[in-house]
Amino acid sequence: MIKIAAVCSTGVGSSMMVDMNIQTIIKKLGLSNKVTSTHMDMGSASYEVADHFFVGRDLEDAASDRLGDKVTVLESIIDQEELTQKLKSYLHKQEII
Repeated sequence: MIKIAAVCSTGVGSSMMVDMNIQTIIKKLGLSNKVTSTHMDMGSASYEVADHFFVGRDLEDAASDRLGDKVTVLESIIDQEELTQKLKSYLHKQEII
């Protein structure tokens, strides 16, 4: 099971919204048995708590410093198409889809 985390500064605003959108995409792709998602604040995000992290552009530097190559940066946290494309790309690299 792959675990994906949406991360924002406080863990209750944009990360919750992105997490809900990730869950919707996972369901649409029929991958609920292979992929889970959650949301958290930047302080809780660590290399071992998830397989991959999605963050907004505002956290790019902090997330990259802390989480290395396990980060996907979203140009717009409200752009469903961008999120879908980047999530599919990550899942494809992991040979999930």
